[in-house]
Amino acid sequence: MKSLIITGAGSGLGKELALLYANQGFHTILTGRTLDKLHSVEREIQEAGGSAQSFSLNITKPKEIRNLITQIQKHELCGLINNAGVGHFGPFEGLTEQDIQEMLETNVLGTIYMTKAVLPYFKERNEGLLMNIISTAGLKGKVNESVYVASKFAVRGFTESIQKELENTDIKVKAVYMGGMDTPFWDESDHIKDKSRLRSPKEVAAMILDNMGEESIVIESKK
Repeated sequence: MKSLIITGAGSGLGKELALLYANQGFHTILTGRTLDKLHSVEREIQEAGGSAQSFSLNITKPKEIRNLITQIQKHELCGLINNAGVGHFGPFEGLTEQDIQEMLETNVLGTIYMTKAVLPYFKERNEGLLMNIISTAGLKGKVNESVYVASKFAVRGFTESIQKELENTDIKVKAVYMGGMDTPFWDESDHIKDKSRLRSPKEVAAMILDNMGEESIVIESKK
């Protein structure tokens, strides 16, 4: 059975993508920092007749990533969705060093580390899907999102470069730029005051799969 890894799979878009891919017959490898949430998604997939496994993973730790890859070597790994992300918002001068470090380590280094870990397996088969969830913050600057935007611009540059490196292979690299979603991402922030314009994670996940023929998938917020 073909398998794919989804980071940040315990809630929001990661969860919805896991449900959709499981429904398509993939074995979904759910990763994140909170096992309880992952196990809940795993149960939902299995109750619907799908296949899933949950693994606690900090994507900023290369050793943990290597341990995960070792544990799943028996599976036919054919996909990675880099979905996990961290955001701290507000005027730039109000961000702490920890805020800045968390965003750059998770959003940028985490994506790079995960990609580096799986790419040899994709190249061995000349097949695979690498999908980076970037957000429209990777397309334009935004007020009170300076370092978050910087991290997403970095992931955009990384993704576009990997697309060029792999353009003569059968490994597909997708960049997803979506506007805000009504997810737990915003629960501890008042940065988004009007959530009525936000799409649901389920809606965004369906739109992503509907547009898989595109290298870059742009999904704006509702106007």
